[in-house]
Amino acid sequence: MDYTNRLDLGEISQTIQAVKAEIGRVLIGQEATIDYLLTALLADGHVLLEGVPGVAKTLTAKLVARTIDLDFGRIQFTPDLMPSDVLGTSIFNPKSTQFEFQPGPIFANIVLVDEVNRAPAKTQSALFEVMEERQITIDGHTYPLAAPFLIIATQNPIEHEGTYRLPEAQLDRFLFKLRVDYPSPADEVEVLRGHHARRSLAEEVAALRPVLAVAQLAALRETVRQVHVEENLFGYMVQITAATRAHPALYLGASPRASVALLNGAKALAAIRGRDFVTPDDVQELAYPVLRHRLMLTAEREMEGGTPDDVVRLILEKVEVPR
Repeated sequence: MDYTNRLDLGEISQTIQAVKAEIGRVLIGQEATIDYLLTALLADGHVLLEGVPGVAKTLTAKLVARTIDLDFGRIQFTPDLMPSDVLGTSIFNPKSTQFEFQPGPIFANIVLVDEVNRAPAKTQSALFEVMEERQITIDGHTYPLAAPFLIIATQNPIEHEGTYRLPEAQLDRFLFKLRVDYPSPADEVEVLRGHHARRSLAEEVAALRPVLAVAQLAALRETVRQVHVEENLFGYMVQITAATRAHPALYLGASPRASVALLNGAKALAAIRGRDFVTPDDVQELAYPVLRHRLMLTAEREMEGGTPDDVVRLILEKVEVPR
């Protein structure tokens, strides 16, 4: 393999560093989460953030949106939320004697869906078409969403009262599922220092400036699409996803959409890391966030305390790495 860059990745590197520096003015830690969110942004994929309350899931999503010069929308999912509250509805105009469509909050470039598992299945299904096709269909009319379009959804894995399990078809439409962990003790000390010394958090967030424009993002995504992938890596990705479909610990394996997600994510991650070619390490690193929400454990394995990440690790150890 030729390890000389054929693409000019200087703009991607500078832009990503500028975004991370701006976010770092408010957010302490969570570097890996920020890296993967920016990877998803360049790969044009949606992200599911999972973590206990108080680990800055919502704040992280808001900060990423704040540093990009795009329209931002937020939807708080609740058990009484209706699909029309998300998508919009047609309202009769007595002056024109016609129904006029009033867009809902989903009509934004970056949409934060907070506590996505709080809404019932009827409202969950409202996201199916919009996540996959970037459009919605209401009353026989199709309304495309402006590009770029990214959903960042959050959920709490601990509290189950008043929540609804996300359908597998919806989970499969997320590029990544990221786990937001507790900060390290050193980072938590810095959080306390920041809260003690600075002005209010709302003022800090409002003071952030956009460092990435729409046209620039489109150009960066085009560069990512040109990242080189060796022929043997295509087979490597498929072997990993195919292994999930026959694994004895799994009731449901990954679909071909997971292979595409692994490819697109690996290309974006390579570009962020300053390379115009994908390596097996990129594929292995992203196998966890790409696959963990697409796999269903058997009842026996779940009772034993196993996790999808455990199965992904075993598969990565078994599948031969291309040279």
